[in-house]
Amino acid sequence: MTTCFIGVALAAIAGGEASSGGEILYNGIRLPQQWPPRYEEPTKAAEMPVPYLVDKPAVIPVNVGRQLFVDSFLIAETNLTPVYHKPTFYEGNPVLQPTADWENTTEGAPYAAPFSDGIWYDDKDGKYKMWYLAGAGMIHKQDKQTFYTGYAESDDGIHWVKPELDLVKGTCLVDTANRDAATIWLDRKETDPAKRYKMFNVERRPTDRRWQFILKYSPDGIHWSEGVAQSGDLYDRSSVFYNPFRDVWCLSMRYGTKVSSRSRSYLEAKDPETAVSMAHRVRKGVPDKNVVFWFTPDDKEPRHPQFPDVNPGIYNFDVMPYESIMLGQYAVWQGPENNVCGELGIQKRNEICLGYSRDGFHFSRPSHEPFMANNPTDGAWNWGNMQSVGGVPLIVGDSLYFYCSGRRLNDIMWDSYTSTGLARLRRDGFVSMNAGKDEGTLLTEPIVFDGRYLFVNADVAGKKSALYVELVDEDGNAIEGYTKKECKPLTKTDSTKAMVSWKNNADLTALAGKPVRLRFYLRDGDLYSFWISPWESGESRGYTSGGGPGLSPTGVDVPLE
Repeated sequence: MTTCFIGVALAAIAGGEASSGGEILYNGIRLPQQWPPRYEEPTKAAEMPVPYLVDKPAVIPVNVGRQLFVDSFLIAETNLTPVYHKPTFYEGNPVLQPTADWENTTEGAPYAAPFSDGIWYDDKDGKYKMWYLAGAGMIHKQDKQTFYTGYAESDDGIHWVKPELDLVKGTCLVDTANRDAATIWLDRKETDPAKRYKMFNVERRPTDRRWQFILKYSPDGIHWSEGVAQSGDLYDRSSVFYNPFRDVWCLSMRYGTKVSSRSRSYLEAKDPETAVSMAHRVRKGVPDKNVVFWFTPDDKEPRHPQFPDVNPGIYNFDVMPYESIMLGQYAVWQGPENNVCGELGIQKRNEICLGYSRDGFHFSRPSHEPFMANNPTDGAWNWGNMQSVGGVPLIVGDSLYFYCSGRRLNDIMWDSYTSTGLARLRRDGFVSMNAGKDEGTLLTEPIVFDGRYLFVNADVAGKKSALYVELVDEDGNAIEGYTKKECKPLTKTDSTKAMVSWKNNADLTALAGKPVRLRFYLRDGDLYSFWISPWESGESRGYTSGGGPGLSPTGVDVPLE
């Protein structure tokens, strides 16, 4: 029934047959006929266009996931102030670091941290699982910079162990291909148990030492198949993600432009083997059927305080589904170049910033402040060159667990000594709409829903804090039975899942399928998200990212069976 209703609603929103335009998404956004879009490569740094923020759907379906205020998509009018939040680093960091001689390169440089790779919660055996780039000098003695893939696991996401595995005696290695970056994906929709885990490994070709994607499968993330698909020639530091809203595998590939050699290109396909097989470098001046230019660093990127004249680049871009959006992690490179780092004995500065997408291609970046920043103090595990991790965030109770890699200064090799750190954020806690002592309001764009119960993620715990919600019709009039006066206010509450009701209406059943607006009245507090659930227990039907204890094994926030 839900699927049928959504389909009818989307057709109505589109104003006719879907064939008159491109694909219509779960949130009412209509894609253009040409997809992915093809943009001219810019000659100077500029922000990516986000068409759906300029031309919004007439009515926005809100049936999938928690609705986040990370951009202006849902907001028609407001005098609330957006606040951009950052996670708090765990005081016991790093949670994983090099501890074994075999994790060193031949020159003795230690490595034990994901280079994208992946950290997931596997509900099948109740374990947190991590894949990471490890030095392989004690095993592979021919080259200085040789890396294999290690594996660690945890019962709580904080304390990690490296189990001895059977691939290479005395190690936790799961793959011994000489690699750069990798993406390990726990595919919760996969029906073939042998393909439950997918590894997209950026491996050196033995003939010419150039990079290419190799796809491998595993039932458990430990025992991997031989390669089942390979790409053409690639640049290093490329990664992969799955967009469940459109059921496509997407490749985020390093790409050179006039703006920066650290730009990105994009490719998508329904089948992961097909996606990998279509990937390759693009020859300038020759359009490619499948690979398109994606984006460059923009003109608001953070700059290196000691090297302000260095133009920033995008070192990597990892993407994960979270609730109703795609969450992008930008590893923003701020310099200096490798030769300068080597001469000075320092590390390049990479910090992690966030972006948000509702179509999987165009990303809004309302803040360019680093989400996870370097700590340039002596002995810090993340002094420089921080890198994002695939699979995150994990949802652990009311918190989101983000992981990242960092490198500490050392006298062995300037670009080495990697460790893994944990940072925690409130669930949905990327952006909040804040009101001070005077009451403020937020009016949504017209929405449509098929759920029953309104939930919010809000902090109104102060003595004078309060949150009211009323529903408004197409003419702007408060709907009887759902007015502010009839709302039971939330007070003395700080909750990531609080139900809102009215004196004579516990739910919104009477308004399901009808275009309405929500008007929030907020005093002395923060509003992070809202959603309308079919269940009194409050599950959102959104995507739960890397998973977490007590969540549905489907990867979607629905009640446990």
